[in-house]
Amino acid sequence: MKTLWLFFAATLMVEGRTWTEADSGRTVEAEFVGRSGDQVKLRRADGREFEIALSQLVPDDREFVANQGSADWPSWQGPNRDNRSPDTGLLKEWPEGGPELLWTFENGGKGYSSPSITGGRIYFSGTRDGEAEIICLDEATGKELWSTPIGDDEGQGYNTGWGGGPRGAPTISDGRLYVMSANGSVACVDIKDGSKLWGVELVKDFGGKVPAWGYSESPLVDGEKLIVTPGGKGGAIVALNKETGDVIWKSEGLTDDAQYSSVIIAEADGGKQYVQLFMKQFAGVDAGTGKLLWTSDWKQGRTAVIPTPVYHDGHVYITAGYGAGSKLVKIGKDSAEEVWENKVMKNHHGGVVLVDGHIYGFSDGAGLLCQDWKTGERVWSEKGEGLQKGAVHYADGMIYGLDEHEGSTFLAEATPDGYREKGRFDLPKKTKLREGTNGKVWTRPVVIGGRLYLRDQDLLFCYDVKG
Repeated sequence: MKTLWLFFAATLMVEGRTWTEADSGRTVEAEFVGRSGDQVKLRRADGREFEIALSQLVPDDREFVANQGSADWPSWQGPNRDNRSPDTGLLKEWPEGGPELLWTFENGGKGYSSPSITGGRIYFSGTRDGEAEIICLDEATGKELWSTPIGDDEGQGYNTGWGGGPRGAPTISDGRLYVMSANGSVACVDIKDGSKLWGVELVKDFGGKVPAWGYSESPLVDGEKLIVTPGGKGGAIVALNKETGDVIWKSEGLTDDAQYSSVIIAEADGGKQYVQLFMKQFAGVDAGTGKLLWTSDWKQGRTAVIPTPVYHDGHVYITAGYGAGSKLVKIGKDSAEEVWENKVMKNHHGGVVLVDGHIYGFSDGAGLLCQDWKTGERVWSEKGEGLQKGAVHYADGMIYGLDEHEGSTFLAEATPDGYREKGRFDLPKKTKLREGTNGKVWTRPVVIGGRLYLRDQDLLFCYDVKG
């Protein structure tokens, strides 16, 4: 490490700040790029990047990095799968026309995969030329660094009338990426260059069945395990060794077909569970063995159940569209007790977020809605142009909303006191890949590292929301 610092200190000065190694006092001028765990990524004047351990920097440097917020968004809905960004110090109101557009990437292929981000790189999946691929971009410039095929995707085997391509987000863990195609190809690749390390097929290897509109799950990493939901009699949920792809366990007593939701982690009576939503029930299985612990009926489920469950303080919340509604249960070590169930929130697939005891999301027919977590009662709802249906995300006290029809994006206060919009803008360009389909702007917005990421099929936009 000392040799590296001697080399870097001799390079050209750059616009940025001075970084100091605590033990030696050596310095280097570099621009902050991002942070992944204990590693801080910096960029020299010639554009080359390098990393240094946060623990090896002086206190002022460590404080600077801490104030940048975490630039890690390692999986679907973030590290806790709660749809909440850790960013602070963001704009509370947008200027006319919206925040500054930093860059646009225009070759993302078909699909609805949202980005996962770490170490100054962006990862998402898309179908290009009949192959589902994992695509890696430079976070600073939006330039493509590499791509790797993860499985054939000729638009067959699932209904592409609403658009083809991968649906789920990649998951990042310990230098590896885990990604799933709409046809159920699961691949593990090296994060540095995309080299494929192993792969499995949910249908061929586990007896799964491709859901009508394609597998849409984002794989979950928990310790040594990779959790996926092939569905079917062989075990609806499967735990794989994340290093090798070997089977650790298959869920016992749970054989439902896969739907479109993603597994979350829950705690009850000191035990860890994995919770997943199926068409007519949702269930918790033991994290260590896959044994079925409890189920809760969801008889209203029909056509497709999609949103990821929400876990908080010993309770699990679910919602679905097509008139299904929403439900809250209190879970135990091997039990689930219904708290309430109603049709206040009927979220199709734009997701919801829990903030200070209130659920925010779009409800079919009601527009953007605020619902009381404890009682299920409607607190307020707002509909109208740009507020009919879409996706939501939370960061720094604000709701970031995306209208699915035209891709207009809005900023609003996350408050039970009513809808308070603080800015709105339209995407600068529309994809041509949705032409001839019924698809909409369905990729979830992501805010991390002071940036807002929005995707419309092959187009990925990056905005500065820190100012």
